[in-house]
Amino acid sequence: MSKSDAAPVRYWDYLDDYSTFREQYLALADTVFSSGRLILGDRVAAFEKNFAGYCGATSGIGVNSGTDALFLALKALDIGPGDEVITVANTAIPTVAAIRAVGASPVFVDVEEDTCLMAASEVESVISPRTRCLLPVHLFGQAVAMEPLLEIARDRNLYLVEDCAQAAGAEYLGRKVGSFGAIGAFSFYPTKVLGAFGDAGMMVTSDAGLEARLRRLRFYGIDADYHSEEEGYNSRLDEIQAALLDFRLAKLDSDVSRRREIAAAYDRGLAGIEGITLPVEREGRRHQYYLYTIRSSHRDQLKAYLADLGIETRINYPTPIHLMRGYRFLGYEAGSLPVTERLAGEILSLPMYPQLTEAEVDRVVAAVRMFKP
Repeated sequence: MSKSDAAPVRYWDYLDDYSTFREQYLALADTVFSSGRLILGDRVAAFEKNFAGYCGATSGIGVNSGTDALFLALKALDIGPGDEVITVANTAIPTVAAIRAVGASPVFVDVEEDTCLMAASEVESVISPRTRCLLPVHLFGQAVAMEPLLEIARDRNLYLVEDCAQAAGAEYLGRKVGSFGAIGAFSFYPTKVLGAFGDAGMMVTSDAGLEARLRRLRFYGIDADYHSEEEGYNSRLDEIQAALLDFRLAKLDSDVSRRREIAAAYDRGLAGIEGITLPVEREGRRHQYYLYTIRSSHRDQLKAYLADLGIETRINYPTPIHLMRGYRFLGYEAGSLPVTERLAGEILSLPMYPQLTEAEVDRVVAAVRMFKP
């Protein structure tokens, strides 16, 4: 197949959604602009309540990014210098950046080959007297197996914080992610399944004490009357993003259903191709398919082939964090996380967002099937 002259199949695009709901989005913005309150007003409070309820948590605390959601979650648990946080290396850099920002040290464990998620069986071997927290990442839109991790956390008296940046709406045994640990941290970066029109994030918790502290920490440590009770930070979800996110929250389940329809079409169309491994949905999970990530031993050739046909793809993520130059000081060597490292050379994310048409999905399927390494 030669280079395509057809319009590209985007990896992700928000413009169709914006075109469909443009009047509603602009009306919401006008309502906020006309309200006289732009920071920490009624719109933020409403979205915090609605999103926490959606997740099955008592309280939501809006902040300006998913990175800050993780950072403030760890701060609220008094995790800092000298402490260790167990997580994975096949994640976005913010997961580890947040751990380092509080002064703690990330300790990496390998992942399950079929799901790319934290392998609970690997956790016990890296727990030390300095371990304070488990930080599983619900990667690509599928929930980590939480029961074994919760058991380890209880037995070892450890905190558990969920990185839910990629998984709003995903479920494990009928419960939404974010409701299992002490705190769930979410990103609403524009590409996410529940995305803002800029940066935004939230923490959810059902612990009243943690809620109060998280609210202080996001606003200079202030409880009331502009008096700081403890050293805090400036990380506030603004009224505009909250209003837009609350509107999008109402259609989150329908968006997830459409993503699952697209994933099912990919599953059917790509089944049985030699050298291609499809994503799995483990029993007891509800994958919301933030990403549809396949594996190929000829990944780079496949990516280039699809690009030549006008089909955009991404690699999430090409270099595990423990092998990045910026984190060499952690002391990990190549080969220390063999499954993570092998998967990094095979994974490829295909176009995935609710506005993809059936014709576009068919075009992606046909192109992948025609690829010959």
